[in-house]
Amino acid sequence: MIRLAKVSIFLIFAKQNDKKVMKITLLVVGRTVEKHYITAIDDYVGRTKHFTPFDMEVIPELKNTKSLSMEQQKEKEGELILKALQPGDVVVLLDEHGKEFRSVEFASWIERKMHTVNKRLVFIVGGPYGFSPKVYEAAHEKISLSKMTFSHQMIRLIFVEQLYRAFTILNNNPYHHE
Repeated sequence: MIRLAKVSIFLIFAKQNDKKVMKITLLVVGRTVEKHYITAIDDYVGRTKHFTPFDMEVIPELKNTKSLSMEQQKEKEGELILKALQPGDVVVLLDEHGKEFRSVEFASWIERKMHTVNKRLVFIVGGPYGFSPKVYEAAHEKISLSKMTFSHQMIRLIFVEQLYRAFTILNNNPYHHE
């Protein structure tokens, strides 16, 4: 009887390991330059990786932008963003006109995505002028982190902290207080 129980537990564990795990990617335009942001972002990225596969990809910022209009810059950045996407990605723009969540609601949203996304859940922070129409067309959803405006470097930190917070909520860790 005991041997059977061990086999059953092993089979359940093996089935869970065979299941495809959703990967989360934060795609950003331009590198983070402020050292204090880099340190904090790296800390939360590392913490989040304890819960789920997570990485941050940087699209190099455009050069010689003084000769480009705002629309031309958005189009060129948009082309680079679209090139970074893979078939099957679920794309979520971090956009001021997106849906707002409380942290607990965002955690529930992430949990639902874990059951429905087969490959990558890709969150995108655009350049200084936002997204091109083609990037909006490729997006599945938009999320707003606040009605306030933050620098692109600060948004990266706020997002990775909220993602970490979501996973601590889902795992009943004492980080979040409600």
